Amino acid sequence: MESLRFVLPQSEIPTHWYNVVADMPNPPLPPLGPDGKPATPEQMGAIFPMAILEQEMSAERWIPIPREVREIYRLWRPSPLVRAARLEAMLGTPAKIYYKNEGVSPAGSHKPNTAVPQAYYNKQAGIKRITTETGAGQWGCSMALAGQMFGIDVRVFMVKVSYQQKPYRRSMMQTWGAEVFASPSEMTQTGRDVLARDPGNMGSLGLAISEAVEEAASRADTNYALGSVLNHVALHQTIIGLEARKQFEMAGDWPDVVFAPCGGGSSFAGMAFPFLADNAGGGRSGRMVRLVAVEPTSCPSLTKGKYAYDFGDSSGFTPLMKMFTLGHDFMPPGIHAGGLRYHGASPLVSQLYHEGLIEAVAVPQLATFEAGVMFARAEGVVPAPESCHAIRAAVDEALRCKQDGEPRTILFNLTGHGHFDMASYDRYFAGELEDFEYPEEAIQESLRHLPDFA
Repeated sequence: MESLRFVLPQSEIPTHWYNVVADMPNPPLPPLGPDGKPATPEQMGAIFPMAILEQEMSAERWIPIPREVREIYRLWRPSPLVRAARLEAMLGTPAKIYYKNEGVSPAGSHKPNTAVPQAYYNKQAGIKRITTETGAGQWGCSMALAGQMFGIDVRVFMVKVSYQQKPYRRSMMQTWGAEVFASPSEMTQTGRDVLARDPGNMGSLGLAISEAVEEAASRADTNYALGSVLNHVALHQTIIGLEARKQFEMAGDWPDVVFAPCGGGSSFAGMAFPFLADNAGGGRSGRMVRLVAVEPTSCPSLTKGKYAYDFGDSSGFTPLMKMFTLGHDFMPPGIHAGGLRYHGASPLVSQLYHEGLIEAVAVPQLATFEAGVMFARAEGVVPAPESCHAIRAAVDEALRCKQDGEPRTILFNLTGHGHFDMASYDRYFAGELEDFEYPEEAIQESLRHLPDFA
């Protein structure tokens, strides 16, 4: 019987993360302070430990993974690479479809891959408390888990629409000892100001980041942790693609195209960057891999945003980063892929897209749930709404293969399971979900508020 699951032994957990900066044609553009000059380590050191800042600014190709981090990774890593043979049969495609199942982690997603090292480095720096934000709740759960592992208190500002849509993710965070507040909240000046202007504001990731950063900056014992966007987060997530490369060697195969959902960019970076290293060297035996970020049409930062310097949060507390952005005060609609409701994209992902080394597509909400249900009925795994974006793109590619008669090999990142997203599926089955394509005039209005030197 043909093998459909490719599982590495735990001795094969990577010992180093891969830093894509080493193979980029042009060095990354630096983050800027409010004066428009490159941000200094001292400025960023107010909310991050020095070890994290060193990784953020490093150009070294390989960064060692601490033994303590690899020990915790062993709880769920290596994650399996699976051939979706039943989905292939359902589609009647000549394509081969594989997925990397990151939903096997205790938190149910890829997010612990960076939460654990971030908690470790903060513990090493003597930090007692971490503040953070979360959209769908996957990052908040992961940071709560990691904080519990290292004895660090965690406070999470959860985007209000997700706080209401996903109560069980909130319960998971509390089970692991975290405090959780709906954002915008009365806990910070940022939250109070927003609520004074708009008492019914349902929140955004940019706004929740502002609240978490404000609180972290106000206490010497507290640091901030971010679940996506920044270079060190992308670095930690490359463990996904590094394992996948080894697993494809086990399978005697190699992908032609890789899809991953993209909000801030961590899951895409984690899967795609190690394959970009092969592309930088001319491809595996001359075989170049297409790398495609998949975002929602309701929050299309790569496909409709502007490549410019912008704040990573709504209130301008963070350094300015060169990225594809819809504007830091962009307020996305309450779609059910909460992890993809971010106004910008990772500076590394943005630069690679700007330079034509990766691709991006946007897909509508209803089509993603249709693909997620199709996948669940074929493969048995109920995917998170974020993961459904990658599944949609993979299904569309497989159908193109069917039309063209070309047997391409497709890989996608199944970033998490949807066990705590069933209210979203309920609304889909009831016909209560709608597609929302963000109006061009609204995007242009938001972009008018970019910093003057953007």
